[in-house]
Amino acid sequence: MGRHGWGSGARRWRLTALLGAGAAVLALALTLLGALPGGGAGTGRAGDRAHGTPAHPRPSVGWGFTHTQYSADQGGGAATERVERLLAGDGGLPQDQALMGWGADNPEPVKGRYDFGALDRRIGFVRRSGGTPVITLCCSPDWMKGGRAGATDWSRAALETAPTPDHYRDFADLAAAVARRYPDVRHFLVWNEFKGFWNDAKGRWDHEGYTRLYNLVYRALKKVDRRIMVGGPYLVMDSLDPGDRNASAALRGPWGAVDQRVLDAFGYWNTHKAGADFTVVDGSSYTNDGRTLPDEFAATDKLTAVSEWVRRRTRDLPLWWAEYYVEPAGPGDGREGWSEEHRLAVHAAGLIALAKGGTGSAFYWNPERKQGTACPGCLWTPTGTAGGGRPLPLYGLLSRFGRAFPPGTRYRGVSVAPDDVPDVRVLASGRTVLVVNTLDRAINARVDGRRIGLRAYEVRWLDR
Repeated sequence: MGRHGWGSGARRWRLTALLGAGAAVLALALTLLGALPGGGAGTGRAGDRAHGTPAHPRPSVGWGFTHTQYSADQGGGAATERVERLLAGDGGLPQDQALMGWGADNPEPVKGRYDFGALDRRIGFVRRSGGTPVITLCCSPDWMKGGRAGATDWSRAALETAPTPDHYRDFADLAAAVARRYPDVRHFLVWNEFKGFWNDAKGRWDHEGYTRLYNLVYRALKKVDRRIMVGGPYLVMDSLDPGDRNASAALRGPWGAVDQRVLDAFGYWNTHKAGADFTVVDGSSYTNDGRTLPDEFAATDKLTAVSEWVRRRTRDLPLWWAEYYVEPAGPGDGREGWSEEHRLAVHAAGLIALAKGGTGSAFYWNPERKQGTACPGCLWTPTGTAGGGRPLPLYGLLSRFGRAFPPGTRYRGVSVAPDDVPDVRVLASGRTVLVVNTLDRAINARVDGRRIGLRAYEVRWLDR
């Protein structure tokens, strides 16, 4: 939910008004009949009835996706139901939804008055599709950040503003209200990419302010239910040109160097946090100026390096990537000319890199469009029409990866020969081998003792 490709349709902000009075009355009536999850739309205090609440939630949930402004909970009825069946048939994928924005309305436009209608709809979709629901606790109502109560400014600048320190506790109270409303949501991410926590005077992140907010939210959620899993700091692990003055000397590679200011912020949170059930980061394989060094496949090695760095410093807390990007989003980056096979191979290499670094959960930012048919990088065709909601190749990759390599997978070694075929990426468990040809030409190789031919950019699954 970060700073990658702000101008694209995939990352546009949720620009909707609050529910109209008629819709609110209808929602309340349906709630009284038990049709809506959680309870009354106006109070935020109901929600005693659990919806398949797990008794012992796991700190890792696997490989899933994030809902964006447009998602499969809206559109043609046949199309949305098609996606629900698709997800449920694959055992459900973990699904992340923001508290405010990206499809969710202002949850508390006036202090003590809640509006969870849009969030109810999204969480309801996750439940019907059999997924594990995750909520990112971002962003905050206007009155918590200097705005006017009862109004919502959906501009990027306003949405990115963090609560003022005197409202950190109000935000924690809101987080607790959300946890009570959705008792089956057991995984919460605190804030998003340090939005609004940049210290201009010091030229660095305000990691002290974020950590105070995080600790208040952490304690508030644990007070609701000790079994709730909480993670942070959801920092963007930006990488720079190695010659940049802010480039880290400790975390770098052919792919670039991570911004030292990010590492400093991570270190402060890690030292001063009240607790964490998992660690959350975010980032891309490419540098801040959109370069993939030395190429789009080798650049994914950054995801492995960052994952290993984080895990060493968090005593092997489960690691989540709230967002990960392997396709530069800027105009003229060359991605527009990628074939679907090329795109799929780069994403497969990225998933392999995350897994090799010890990542247990990761969420693909699904750039669904409202209408139309072409949707590069989407998981399914847009659900704005009855014929939409049909799986696209990237969905096939993500869902199969999730089934083949769930949390707790023990990865095994796999042989690749001859040695002059270094452009094959592999990942293997005791039962499955994923093979990716990173070249734009066909090759022959011996993988796991079997001789196979691979088409240009082919992604191949092998049973062991």
